[in-house]
Amino acid sequence: MSKRVAITGNGAIAEAMRQINPDVVPAFPITPSTQVVEDFSKFVADGKVDTEFVTVESEHSAMSACIGASAAGGRVMTATSSAGMALMWEMLYVAASMRQPVVLALVNRALTGPINIHCDHSDSMGARDAGWIQLYSENNQEAYDNFVMAPLIAEHMDVRLPCMVCMDGFITSHSIETMVIEDDQKVKDFIGNYQPLNPLLCDENKKPVTWGALGLQDVYIEHKRGQREGIEQAKKVISEVSQKFFDTFGRKYEFFESYRLDDAERVIVAISSVSGEIKETVDQLREKGEKVGLLKLRVFRPFPFEAVAAALSNAKIITVMDRADSFGGYGPLFSEICAAMYDVPTRPLLYNRVYSLGGRDVFTSDIEKIFAESKRYLTQGRVDKVFEYYNVKGD
Repeated sequence: MSKRVAITGNGAIAEAMRQINPDVVPAFPITPSTQVVEDFSKFVADGKVDTEFVTVESEHSAMSACIGASAAGGRVMTATSSAGMALMWEMLYVAASMRQPVVLALVNRALTGPINIHCDHSDSMGARDAGWIQLYSENNQEAYDNFVMAPLIAEHMDVRLPCMVCMDGFITSHSIETMVIEDDQKVKDFIGNYQPLNPLLCDENKKPVTWGALGLQDVYIEHKRGQREGIEQAKKVISEVSQKFFDTFGRKYEFFESYRLDDAERVIVAISSVSGEIKETVDQLREKGEKVGLLKLRVFRPFPFEAVAAALSNAKIITVMDRADSFGGYGPLFSEICAAMYDVPTRPLLYNRVYSLGGRDVFTSDIEKIFAESKRYLTQGRVDKVFEYYNVKGD
């Protein structure tokens, strides 16, 4: 039976990994994702899983081992954060280009420098073009649920791409929340057996295969088009897997959550844990008669352009909150929202606020100020500052 427990986000991910029982988990611990592999290593030591747990000398080696184990025919998972993911950088692209459905728990943490162990999205957003599917989680329950769904999305024969499940470091990863851990057998039945594609460790009746071959100008662009086709197919698969999850466990997920959005004139678009503060602020302002709302994105890659544009069709002004900067450009999420809204018949006012880099606290009072700013811009009919850092000392 399912059980309601009080558990950290990291602990919830480790429980999901235990229930899925992957074939191989290569890992090198790094704050704030350490508990994921620490808890899972205990499951291995206690014989609760059949997993081969590989202790490697670096995160680059961890992802290299993931790719090798996946190519060999195994279901493979790992976890990392921040600089650990940066050390994997080369191999992130290799995993995607080799179409290996590795599942990664990414506990979001700021990239150095200066050295910082707290949350922002510079690690995952820096990897947004690596070819991985990216799911983001508001809370512990969503992180667990996303991780349970991730293998079915990544392993689908129309997709065959790696998937990272992201949650905010310390805010989600270390906070204890009451949530539902589903029945072990029910999760195993939902996941099913892994069906490898052209595994290196093939039986005698199959032809030998080669992975990672050289691809020069005569085939390289066709290879990349194939990757794009896979991630585009993921849109359909994500919807199907989310529906299957709802039918099995009763919790429904879409590409994004529309919170009091239908008649909202002033809208914030955001990702992950800050959505809780935004929802609370929306409720408070709604009680005062203000038409405000939230679009909380769950799936960043592949980006749901058409659906986002439809959901934001009634908005008159949109504030996009980015927890990462793209130096010399706009925030990563803002750029995608602008692209989504480019062809709408009546384009709303749009502006970008980069917030909470390195883990600075965000309160409902901050969200109130952002909504007040959008109200002022809407009244005057123009945006004074399209891009600005929010809540910076010395302003």
